[in-house]
Amino acid sequence: MSDLPTFPITRRWPAANPDVLQLYSINSPNGVKVSIMLEEVGLEYEPHLVLIGENESWTEEFLSLNPNGKIPAIIDPKGPDGEPIALFESGAILVYLADKTGQLLPEGARRYQTMQWVFWQVGHVGPFFGQVGFFHKFAGRHWEDKRPLQRFADESKRLLKVLDERLQGRDWIMDDYSIADISLLGWVRNLIGFYDARDLVAFDALSNVPAWLERGLARPAVQRGLMIPSKD
Repeated sequence: MSDLPTFPITRRWPAANPDVLQLYSINSPNGVKVSIMLEEVGLEYEPHLVLIGENESWTEEFLSLNPNGKIPAIIDPKGPDGEPIALFESGAILVYLADKTGQLLPEGARRYQTMQWVFWQVGHVGPFFGQVGFFHKFAGRHWEDKRPLQRFADESKRLLKVLDERLQGRDWIMDDYSIADISLLGWVRNLIGFYDARDLVAFDALSNVPAWLERGLARPAVQRGLMIPSKD
C-alpha cells in the first residue's frame, strides 16, 4: 500500500493513482523543466495544477512539501530503497529523475559538466530573465526609473551570449541533449515570448541560440511538457 496519504499535500491535491510519481506545478519556466523531463524519460506520473496566481503555493498543504512556497515539487512513492521521497527545487528534481531513469545525464566528468550548466541556469538565467519579465511586462514597467530594467536586460543579454558561445558548433549544450537543455528551454522561450523581450535582449543577433531553441521546441516531449499541468 502506498504511503502517499501520509503527506499533507495530498489532502488538497488528492492522488488518483498514489502508486506513481506526483507532480505539483504549473507550466511556468521552472515548472516545465520537470514536466518536460518526465515526458522525455517516459516515467509514469500524475500532474497537479498549483495556481500560483491564487497563492496556492503558500497554503499549509503545499508548504508542507516545499517550505519555500515555490513550484515545482514532487513526491515519488518509489524513491531510493523503495521508500517515498519528496523533493523541491527544479534543478534537484532534474538530477533526481536523471539518476532514477539513467537518462539525459552522462556519466563521469561529463556528469558534472552537465550539472554546472543546470546550476548556471538556476543561479543566473532564471533570476535575471525573471526580473526582465517583471520590469518589462509586469508591475515594474510602470516604474519611472528604468535603471533596474536596463540592469537586468543587459545581464540577460550577456547570459545569452554565454549560451550562444557554448552552442558554437554544437546542437545541444553537451553535444547530446540533456537536462542542461531542459533546464534552459522554458526560460529562453518565455523571455522572447511571454515576456516580449526579444528586441530588448537583441535575441535575433545571436548566432546559435535561436536555432537551438527551435530544435528544442520541436521535440514532441517538449511540446507536451510545456502544456503540463493543464489549466483546463
